[in-house]
Amino acid sequence: MVSDLFDDHIPDRPEVSSGIVLPKIDKEDTSLDRLKNLEEKIAGAISKVKALKEDKILLERRIKELEEQLNEKNQEVERLSSEKFSVKRQVEDLLTELETLDLG
Repeated sequence: MVSDLFDDHIPDRPEVSSGIVLPKIDKEDTSLDRLKNLEEKIAGAISKVKALKEDKILLERRIKELEEQLNEKNQEVERLSSEKFSVKRQVEDLLTELETLDLG
């Protein structure tokens, strides 16, 4: 027979099973022990959930910071790309002017 937290079957006297004498178990003590054990497990689970929520908040903040940095870097890349194009155009214009000077 499998027992659980709500089991009402507790032997009133010691029984012999496979040569082992089982002591008399107080039903109330066993139920209280089980309830206390359950309470400890629930408290542990609640503590873990709180810690995980705090970790989640910290990670979400970190993601936001990294996304902002990424946006800044993307803007910088766009600016540098535009600047590169502008400098390239100026160099090409100068080379064109130099070619006209050499021909003349």
